[in-house]
Amino acid sequence: MEMDADNLCLNSLTLDPQELKLRIHLVTWNVGTAPPPKDVNSLLLLDTSCLEIDMYIVGLQELNAKVVNFLSDLAFDDPWSLFLMDILAPLGYVKLSSIRMQGLLLLVFVKHKHIPFIQDIRTNYMRTGLYGYWGNKGGVTLRMSVYGHMMCFMNCHLPAHMENTNQRLDDFERMLEAQQFDGESVGSILDHDLVFWFGDLNFRITDFGIHFIREVINGNRYNLLWDKDQLNIAKKKEKFLQGFLEGPLKFKPTYKFDLNSDVYDTRWQKALFGFNGKKRKPAWTDRILWKLKNASDDESSETIGSEYDQVLKVHLEKYTSHMSYGISDHKPVTGTFTVQMKPLLASAPVSLRAEGEWHADHDALISYSVAKDFPSSTWDWIGLYRASFRHTNDYVTYAWVKDDEISFSEDCNQVYVGADEIPLDGGEFLLCYFCHNLQCLAGVSEPFQIQPGRTLEAKEGVQKISDGSSITDNFMGDGF
Repeated sequence: MEMDADNLCLNSLTLDPQELKLRIHLVTWNVGTAPPPKDVNSLLLLDTSCLEIDMYIVGLQELNAKVVNFLSDLAFDDPWSLFLMDILAPLGYVKLSSIRMQGLLLLVFVKHKHIPFIQDIRTNYMRTGLYGYWGNKGGVTLRMSVYGHMMCFMNCHLPAHMENTNQRLDDFERMLEAQQFDGESVGSILDHDLVFWFGDLNFRITDFGIHFIREVINGNRYNLLWDKDQLNIAKKKEKFLQGFLEGPLKFKPTYKFDLNSDVYDTRWQKALFGFNGKKRKPAWTDRILWKLKNASDDESSETIGSEYDQVLKVHLEKYTSHMSYGISDHKPVTGTFTVQMKPLLASAPVSLRAEGEWHADHDALISYSVAKDFPSSTWDWIGLYRASFRHTNDYVTYAWVKDDEISFSEDCNQVYVGADEIPLDGGEFLLCYFCHNLQCLAGVSEPFQIQPGRTLEAKEGVQKISDGSSITDNFMGDGF
């Protein structure tokens, strides 16, 4: 089902013990090594004030992967991650996880309230460039349990050029077969309850010439091209593509454009008149598809089969391109989905709270309790985060649940945080419990205030001591 943007406001998130609706906004964009643009409000639907997005999935291709840039991005967050965190963190979204392979990047942002219900986060990748030795082509994959339902997201960049259809299909089939995840829950990609497949898939339009294609596009008669789209053709023939669904292509082909323009590649004109250049036929290279477990091609997005019919449903609300962005020769494509489910995980596995009033110059206590059969580990920890934290590693300090434990019982455990680890400037904070076995934040506390402590000078002195220096170090020169 496709809905106009104006109607999206009518379907706000509903929370019910028997039914949960999550709105997922998925972005795919070949950015052509360019830095982020100044404004992505329309791309992320931030200009639609009444629309509540629960989860952003952002898949980028052709990030700047020069050696210097790539090594820098491995040590620090890449420019695109920082850019999106700057925008989404103040709105209450956290970067929950990511996976990077050379020019491919997959990012997941979620609202705070959903964090404890997203578990078992695992990532994988597969190189297909240069016979599997180079990561300019291939796929990055992230899977997670969302309220107990296993979801998998695949961001792919498949081989280019009209004649490489079979190579594209072979590479994707190998990814489906070869990518496995650690853990006991779900191993292969197609065993997940819901799979999203997206990226620069590079499928082209066959048979028709460039002039006819341009006339059809100018007349907004896109349906005349659908039967000649290589991916649509393959979906009817290839068994491993059965059950993958896609919204109607009611937007302009997203490749290939002149930079900073909505004009298709003008090099074809030079080729036409004998100059150097190539005839680049427009094509829908940038796509978003999804597949529900056990669904087949003849099943619509509304109904997914008897086993899951009352458990998990997917509704496509909007599938479109965004023509206003011109940093690369591709236009970004977005899909907005409502995933309707019966939550299999009804309450957070861990509950925790800050005991009493916290002051920056006093030790503090944290109380927490875990659900029955919770897979706790000696590697679990509780992090102190600022209320507007940007990603899961953005903690100010942490306490090990075992090493820093001071009391425990069946109903409640307590750990302490030393005064020297609490920020002196105070402010609004919250606590998050990290579960090593599930690779997730399994519990989030209510926000609370920390009262500010000593002066900046005292803070600097404490910092010197905590760094291992002593008072005598300040008086000892290199001669001693």
